[in-house]
Amino acid sequence: MIGLLAALDISEAAFLGLVVATIQFATLLYLAALGEAIAERSGVLNLGVEGMMAVGAVCGYIGAVSTGSPWLGLVIGALAGAGAAGVHAVVAVGLGADQVVSGLALTILGLGLANFIGDGYTDDPRRSQFTDIDLPLLSDIPWIGETVFSTTPVTYLAVALGVGTWFVLNRTALGLGVRAVGESASTADAAGHSVAVIRAMAVLVGGAFAGLSGAYLTTTAIVGAWSEGLIAGRGWIAVALVIFGAWRAGRVATGAVIFGFTLALQTRLQPFGVDFSPILLSMLPYILTVIVLIVISIRARHQPSPAPAGLGIAYRREER
Repeated sequence: MIGLLAALDISEAAFLGLVVATIQFATLLYLAALGEAIAERSGVLNLGVEGMMAVGAVCGYIGAVSTGSPWLGLVIGALAGAGAAGVHAVVAVGLGADQVVSGLALTILGLGLANFIGDGYTDDPRRSQFTDIDLPLLSDIPWIGETVFSTTPVTYLAVALGVGTWFVLNRTALGLGVRAVGESASTADAAGHSVAVIRAMAVLVGGAFAGLSGAYLTTTAIVGAWSEGLIAGRGWIAVALVIFGAWRAGRVATGAVIFGFTLALQTRLQPFGVDFSPILLSMLPYILTVIVLIVISIRARHQPSPAPAGLGIAYRREER
């Protein structure tokens, strides 16, 4: 590996920095996308990820710097994201309103609310951030240990949540209920499942994950502070990741690494001596998002979509 880097005239530090940044951005995207996947597996489309992340980011930052504990900041951010998702749960699940309109409204509401709450915290010099944790023995492995096994505890938490989500959705009665209401709400209702309760809980959990993702931005070195426009469209990338990952936790993780790499390039390409327009570079993740959606749309014409059959369809028991 060192010989290859030397041949490409790339410093070891620059390469390791790119890998670390990729892991950081992959963690950010994975948390938000995982939450959205949970909501969509229950049949609820929530396009308010961007707004929930923003609310989680500002509340997580305020909680962290006020208490001096990034862990409390992370918890507060998750609760704030769940609270914002509660609006969507009431409107889209409880009242049966159009899920697309409700989600877009939540994005606008969340971004505006976050800017209002964080008005006095912009450019605040205070910091309360997670530090990297080295896993015994594993962190001593050359290259891999310095990047994969020496990172913030939030990355390890994201991995644990991914495994836990896969297990719950595929190996438990609760997960069966979530998937059932997402595929056929009327059938699940007839089988004794409460469609409204399961969908509302899935939306709240998804919001908590999005809030966790936002708080990760402001409680780690990836940003570490609050400012307006902090989320910068990453919530929309998370939504696209769910489609890219076919609503499966493992595939979503793979997509998060790929998209995380494109985001990392924005800040890590210069040390490689590559002369590339920063404006075009900043567009790369979103261009990739559009390309992925186009490819998936074309494939959907020739084979069945892996999307839950009841996704985006409101359920009213009296119409069963």
